[in-house]
Amino acid sequence: MSDTLVTFTIADAPPARLDKAIARDVPVAANLSRSRLARLIGEGAVRINGVVVLDQKAKISAGDTVEVTIEPAGDIDVVAEDIPLSVVYEDEALIVVNKPVGMVVHPAPGAPSGTLVNALMHHCGDSLSGIGGVKRPGIVHRIDKDTSGLLVVAKTDQAHHGLAKQFEKHTVERKYDALVYGVPDVMDPRLRGVRGVSFEGANILKIQTFLGRHKADRQKQAVSFTEGRHAVTRTRVVDTYGTPPCLALVECWLETGRTHQIRVHMAHAGHGLVGDQTYGGRRKLGHTALSEGARTAVAAFPRQALHAAVLGFVHPVTGEDMRFEAELPDDMATLIRGLS
Repeated sequence: MSDTLVTFTIADAPPARLDKAIARDVPVAANLSRSRLARLIGEGAVRINGVVVLDQKAKISAGDTVEVTIEPAGDIDVVAEDIPLSVVYEDEALIVVNKPVGMVVHPAPGAPSGTLVNALMHHCGDSLSGIGGVKRPGIVHRIDKDTSGLLVVAKTDQAHHGLAKQFEKHTVERKYDALVYGVPDVMDPRLRGVRGVSFEGANILKIQTFLGRHKADRQKQAVSFTEGRHAVTRTRVVDTYGTPPCLALVECWLETGRTHQIRVHMAHAGHGLVGDQTYGGRRKLGHTALSEGARTAVAAFPRQALHAAVLGFVHPVTGEDMRFEAELPDDMATLIRGLS
């Protein structure tokens, strides 16, 4: 494939800096983010009135002609695999998928194949225009291997930049369904004594801490109040199970999106997720609270009972409000039906 030449003219009242001016005026169809354009300037791929300019802070004037030379997107060393995907929405800029339990999002030493990226490389094919000059899906957020639910992935550089900015500003709507031990309740005196835990409005539990790597186990995350990254989770009870109630279906929504955030925060509050081998633990449920079959099903549930149920964002190209919902996967739905 040959290089692509994008030519355009700087409009009136341009920003003082070259990188900002061309980012404002570059045709939308070019799918070039400001960060990508900045790299292209440094690579000598941008000409102003026929002269190569390498300084991102160079001055530019209205009426100047800009030429951007774009090399074909290079391939990454990831094998495209024909793996079925549950596609919720797709257009030229992005794709929304409902990730199944057991699928890793991105290839890693322990999972070099069978990942969502492998599947997207095959599914999207030539519709990937290149993220940062490389033909690959633009991963802007992840969910754990054993968590199911909605993910949005960019197919173009412009979409990747726009989505990443929304995640950075915490404006993306993300709601999760989780089955937890116990019932979070404003009347529970124990919760009132847990640091970082408070209640808002109509019995909405708020957990606000820092999160960072566990000092003894680097594969885990841990709550801190002195170091790490700021993390806020809110949750409300949707339904309860048992007599007296010993389990709850809760809806959690994220103000921030840290690794394992919901799992760590709910465990910190004393309401660990059913099936969470890392943080939730296994609790004995009272013989009178649930039937023997229900207790056995809860104890045997093989993964954290967590599902990314709602995803909302502004389309990074069209500006349209997008919102998607995904029903509970079969394993969680079956487990919950058996508790009623």
